[in-house]
Amino acid sequence: MNINELRILCTDETIQMTEHVLKRCRERNITLSEIKRCIFHGEIIEEYPNDYPFPSALILECSIGKPIHVVAGLSDKYLWIITAYYPDSDKWENDFKTRKEK
Repeated sequence: MNINELRILCTDETIQMTEHVLKRCRERNITLSEIKRCIFHGEIIEEYPNDYPFPSALILECSIGKPIHVVAGLSDKYLWIITAYYPDSDKWENDFKTRKEK
């Protein structure tokens, strides 16, 4: 999976979000425009090729404002948003790409 595959499907017509994801985004004050910005301007920092039902990836974007992580899955015609959150500095190194050791 590469970021360009995700960007191609990052449109209002092809983005899919479950009620659970929508609820979490509302709780975290994360908008669809922030999610799209992350995908269009971010980078893949982790890949999950064996995720079910679709391979997915963790994307980081931190050029504007707070760093944000988005996990997105890729099917033939849809981009599935699995979760989006602001990374916790207790769990991530300063680059927000590297998980801290437990």
